[in-house]
Amino acid sequence: MLTYYGYAKCGTCRKAQKALAAAEISSEDHDITIDPPPRRLLERALASGYTIGDLFNTSGVQYRELKMKDKVKSLPESELLDLLAGNGRLIKRPIVTDGERVTIGYKAEIFDETWC
Repeated sequence: MLTYYGYAKCGTCRKAQKALAAAEISSEDHDITIDPPPRRLLERALASGYTIGDLFNTSGVQYRELKMKDKVKSLPESELLDLLAGNGRLIKRPIVTDGERVTIGYKAEIFDETWC
């Protein structure tokens, strides 16, 4: 079973959920704004090839309000991971994992290849 971190009002998340449903794949769902993914999952994403910048929801209100554009360039990665693990509104969504693999965001080709 997959673990899914998303936000119900997010159009991208709805597309990802629709793809999983079409493939009849079940998931344990978490509201990323209330229950953000643990730091170890974010670290796993980095180990699988994502960059720290890939993990941020750069179009989000929180990103702009907290002036994260400058902070992402200047803060150590460990501090950025702490910020992400503590504030799900900063994280690009959805995040889907099976415990080993992880995808960040929804790009149909990558998502379908990995999960469907």
